[in-house]
Amino acid sequence: MNEILIPVFIFLALGALCGILLAAASKIFAVKKNETAEKIAECLPGANCGGCGYSGCAALAEAIAKGEEKINKCSVGGAEAAAKIAEIMGVEAAPTVRMRAQVMCSGTSEYAKKKYIYEGVADCVAAEKIGGGDKLCKNGCIGLGTCVKACPFEAIVVKNGVAVVDYTKCKGCGVCTSVCPKGIIKLIPFDSKHWVGCMSVDDGKNTRLKCDVGCISCRLCEKNCEAGAITVNNFVASIDYSKCTGCNKCVDKCPRHIIWSGETQGEYGLTIKRVTIKA
Repeated sequence: MNEILIPVFIFLALGALCGILLAAASKIFAVKKNETAEKIAECLPGANCGGCGYSGCAALAEAIAKGEEKINKCSVGGAEAAAKIAEIMGVEAAPTVRMRAQVMCSGTSEYAKKKYIYEGVADCVAAEKIGGGDKLCKNGCIGLGTCVKACPFEAIVVKNGVAVVDYTKCKGCGVCTSVCPKGIIKLIPFDSKHWVGCMSVDDGKNTRLKCDVGCISCRLCEKNCEAGAITVNNFVASIDYSKCTGCNKCVDKCPRHIIWSGETQGEYGLTIKRVTIKA
């Protein structure tokens, strides 16, 4: 009988000892929870989109709690989340401007000229490695949907060879801007009344050879903007949204019709009416 009981007691003693050691280790090596970070995390949307540059909402919350990041860093949560976090941190809420992604290209399949027929992986990054993509324009949208796959909110589709943003779904997280190999997706204020649908870096003559709607750097938009909100630098027209009054003169004067307004009907099947995309 003793031959059976002795091993049993030994195993019980070893089990109890291991339990005590584990309990002690859990207290000694326990990671202290940051209560402030936990409260901040509750204010964040929980999308874990990575648009803020952190691995997820919890990581961003930790950074904000430590004072290493701005309280309005989360574009998805917007002003509402920033206000709640400011209250937790005991600071004044910083002004938050809602942003949206915009693809700065109008070179759809019928307008942008190609240098070869691409047959390969449906990925813009992969296609870009082969001579910069199939379009002659160096900054033309490749249109294979890398941004579509990356968008955590399903806010982007490809229409006629160009990526298009659905403003009703876009949260301005910026994920698409980071994955676009051409760097032609920009974040602009959500209520922006105008945007330039071209980022060609060629002069007017060469742009005409590559795209039927590319910006030719004529500067008519710049010359007619009384607010000085639109300028042309290195053959690329851009808008300073802090100055733009929405007068529409740049839209009317552009001979290539690539400065889009909130009420402009896109020639390639898109209704650019603030937040509507035609199916």
